[in-house]
Amino acid sequence: MSTDRIAEVQRNTNETKIRVRVNLDGTGQSKLATGIGFFDHMLDQIARHGLIDLEIEALGDLHIDGHHTVEDVGITLGQAVAQAVGSKAGITRYGHSYVPLDEALSRVVVDFSGRPGLAMDVDFKAGMVGGFDTQLAFEFFQGFVNHALVSLHIDNLKGHNAHHQCETIFKAFGRAIRMALTPDPRSAGVIPSTKGTL
Repeated sequence: MSTDRIAEVQRNTNETKIRVRVNLDGTGQSKLATGIGFFDHMLDQIARHGLIDLEIEALGDLHIDGHHTVEDVGITLGQAVAQAVGSKAGITRYGHSYVPLDEALSRVVVDFSGRPGLAMDVDFKAGMVGGFDTQLAFEFFQGFVNHALVSLHIDNLKGHNAHHQCETIFKAFGRAIRMALTPDPRSAGVIPSTKGTL
């Protein structure tokens, strides 16, 4: 497996201009500027708990709403992660995490399978947290899944505060991808699949 798991991707459309840089073997440092404060806070959870160095700059049509910005950040982050992972030789492949925050508890399970799939069961107790529409959490993860080519299961098991619900999801996601992307010393250089490819 390459020791240089770094990628930078730019995505420019009529709606958004996004730049994402990831180092999958980082220390959890982040530089985030999406224009949506709570979304930056959630992306910081991915970096910190995933031990991924993450830079994201986004200029989007926030005068409309946050939809395009959040979805396109998910797409671009997925592209960057897929590029940085490379062949996936030697990775653990699967990751999971349960994360609590006060009354809230979420479970995230990920498979770097090469096949996109999202199952998300979250009943947010509020429509907005700060300037972030909680419906957009799904759009972010759908964009990520489609372009990182992973299977992702997200379940909020408990919670009555939407901030706590959302934060446990993003923290658990960071921890789950950290586990999945960690090199498996017993399987160095081996694609973790009976197919021989992912």
